[in-house]
Amino acid sequence: MNPQAPVHVVIIPKKHISGLDVVTSEDGRILGHIQVVVAKIAKQFLEMKNGFRLVSNCGIDGGQTVFHIHYHLLGGRLFGWPPG
Repeated sequence: MNPQAPVHVVIIPKKHISGLDVVTSEDGRILGHIQVVVAKIAKQFLEMKNGFRLVSNCGIDGGQTVFHIHYHLLGGRLFGWPPG
């Protein structure tokens, strides 16, 4: 709805986890799988050949507005630092 880069993909696990602040060791397999999925998706976009950014906001102060863990995979432009 409001892309932050030329390529903006949202990755959402099926299991409900409200945020990174409540992740448990049992969630490690899911979170590890997300990293593999991110690499696979990034390889599909020529715009991400020089790099990308993966973002997950946590908590109100961290900018989280949807309380189901999800990741924003951003690419296709140069990102600055600090990000916010």
